[in-house]
Amino acid sequence: MALDFDPAVIGLASRPFRLAWRHDGKTRTHTPDLFARLDDGTAVLIDVLPGDQVELDDLTAWDAITQACDAVGWEFRRVGEMDGVLTANLRWLSGYRHPRCLDPGRAADLRRVFADGAALMEGARHVGDPIAVLPTLFHLLWRQVLRTDLATTPLWEGSLVRGGGEQP
Repeated sequence: MALDFDPAVIGLASRPFRLAWRHDGKTRTHTPDLFARLDDGTAVLIDVLPGDQVELDDLTAWDAITQACDAVGWEFRRVGEMDGVLTANLRWLSGYRHPRCLDPGRAADLRRVFADGAALMEGARHVGDPIAVLPTLFHLLWRQVLRTDLATTPLWEGSLVRGGGEQP
């Protein structure tokens, strides 16, 4: 979800391939969790595993994956679990990622209302009926056209929203 939210990620694949190599006379295999292509042309291979679940076999696999990535000019990252607040906020906003949630007229009004910052519901009400406005507001937050702190506080009516992103 975080990669889907990252504007630098232009392509994403889950469990993209299986890597096989020889180690201590045995054939070993590992399937990385994610592959991301970035807008600068680089690539990142990612394994998601919380630190308390890492085993010796994982370390061996990651050494092999790091070598393979180095050979083709990719980066390898091992990441743990995302913070619960960020996860909850991204999960909520991801429901509004589809372009059908965008009303261009309301989007322009929201960009104007939040240009200097305002509370989420206050700004939504300024544009119109929140039931009609919030899908576009959440879409703009997902697209990062509008911004708020997603990492430390769950989204709520008082979340400070600001402008500062690209056009949807």
